[in-house]
Amino acid sequence: MKSSPIRMATGLVLVALTAFSGLPAQAAQLVRVGAAHFPPYTIRPESGADTGLLPTLVQALNESQSDYQFVLVPTSIPRRFGDLKEGRTDMAIFENPDWGWKDIPHTTVDMGLEDAEIFVAQNQEGRQQNYFADLKGKRLALYSGYHYEFANFNADPKYLTDTFNATLTYSHDSNLLMVLRGRADIALVTRSYLSDYLLRNEKVRKELLVSQRIDQIYHHYAILRPTAPLTGEAFARLLQGLRDNGKMLEIFDPYKIAVVPVPRP
Repeated sequence: MKSSPIRMATGLVLVALTAFSGLPAQAAQLVRVGAAHFPPYTIRPESGADTGLLPTLVQALNESQSDYQFVLVPTSIPRRFGDLKEGRTDMAIFENPDWGWKDIPHTTVDMGLEDAEIFVAQNQEGRQQNYFADLKGKRLALYSGYHYEFANFNADPKYLTDTFNATLTYSHDSNLLMVLRGRADIALVTRSYLSDYLLRNEKVRKELLVSQRIDQIYHHYAILRPTAPLTGEAFARLLQGLRDNGKMLEIFDPYKIAVVPVPRP
């Protein structure tokens, strides 16, 4: 008995569906995110640590969609520029275009996050907020590679040591200890880091005088390579999704990092 045209067509459709069902789903595009030690945002990524705000944000991005797979690539504060320019990374997060990116082709995405750099001194009798008004003659403890507004964003170590009597380290903890032990007069730390530090070291809270003066407001951006697997618009939409479902506030509010309005993409 001959098959009817309808039966034959139905059979071809079933064969086609069976064939396609055996094909793997389209793989997510890999997006390599530079991870430089910058506590509390990124903590010792070269050692394989997955602690800090950057790994938490990357996990939230991966869980919220399936088009892109974000992975962390360890780098360093000085090396991160070359890594992006030469294509070893696709993007840098928690950045600012003023921090040495001027001559490197990139796209920026406003993350709608704000932190601050503040001054911290030893809390001595009679010492008031006016102690922070003039840095002249004071010994500063600074984080090597950071761009400070009071120094016109010049991160050159020789300039900072010669001009501001600065000691440069790679540890906010070390800088705060220098202040507590009288080896430095003022340390500059991010507000988010100090908040975390005082939670871990509650007993020294009364020993520190925290400035009302702010050196700078960190308005965070993502820096994307022009040929990155995703566009700035696409990344902005992913961030907006995390804002809409409350995940951004959940991640950053405990560290006193402000989640501020941005135009919807």
